[in-house]
Amino acid sequence: MDRRRFLMASSTALGGLMLTPHLRAAGRRPLLRLAGPWASVSYPLAWMSARPGFAALAERIEFVAWRSPDELRLIALEGRADFVALPSNVAANLYNRGVTLRLQCISAWGLLYLVSRQPRITRLSELGEAELGLPFRGDMPEIVLSQLAQAQGLDPRRDLRLSYLASPLDAVQMLLTRRLDHALLSEPVASMALARSRSGALSLIAPELHRALDLQQAWADAGLGPARLPQAGIAALGAAAGDSALCAAFAEAHARALDECLAAPEDCGALIAELSKRLDAAAVAESLPHSRLQAMPAAEARPELEAFFRRLLAQQPGLLGGRLPDARFYAA
Repeated sequence: MDRRRFLMASSTALGGLMLTPHLRAAGRRPLLRLAGPWASVSYPLAWMSARPGFAALAERIEFVAWRSPDELRLIALEGRADFVALPSNVAANLYNRGVTLRLQCISAWGLLYLVSRQPRITRLSELGEAELGLPFRGDMPEIVLSQLAQAQGLDPRRDLRLSYLASPLDAVQMLLTRRLDHALLSEPVASMALARSRSGALSLIAPELHRALDLQQAWADAGLGPARLPQAGIAALGAAAGDSALCAAFAEAHARALDECLAAPEDCGALIAELSKRLDAAAVAESLPHSRLQAMPAAEARPELEAFFRRLLAQQPGLLGGRLPDARFYAA
């Protein structure tokens, strides 16, 4: 029996999550509130909200998508969720500014790709005078791009023609209508841009697009570290951050959900497409192998996080609230 069939069968046979000591200690809550962007890091959260196998954790599990960094910050400040998927630097920034928050895990280690009409790009200088579409000014895509550009001897604001866009889907539309030659996209939007350029009537007019540069590999090639980055993960908010039994039970459920998503990419794609109303099922399934998803407890990820954070502090200390977060930030 392959991994997908085993997980699906065991989920049915056991009624989903087994009643472990962590789940017994946490108790079954009436409602568990989850939030995240429509990106790969949120797939397990959306899966938990829609699959019956997680009933041991809560009577109802609700997933709400945040659509901009500002909306994310409001969710955190107003305590609208128990657990939230978010960029690692935003988690550190909120914590350093006094928000009750504890990082549970890093689960997305490489979501960023340069989607381009050029088949292959090895250095950012090869973009020349062409505009580079960049969603979410000042957040993780631009942070990684700026660090990489400087490592390659470029001033990102002087040597790159950056075009800031309101959303990743705006970038996809501009690529498909030939108003952009390049865009920096995270998964699953990078896979969706590639899929749409090849499918249906749109393929007759859209340019041929390519996954021209893996920014994580470019990071390693520039000597900045390994070909993976602690880009995003899951944090507990408010009362949930101080409930160790709940956090432990959630970690078990999240690990199970991530395993199930990876084992059943087509099912995951269909679910995310249905819930989001904006993403393509096939593109979501295709994005999974390109997302470097691995749930590592925050305390274990701390050395890699701090190496990344120190780079940000040296250039833009405001991204982290001016300092490294202390040990309480990292859940075991």
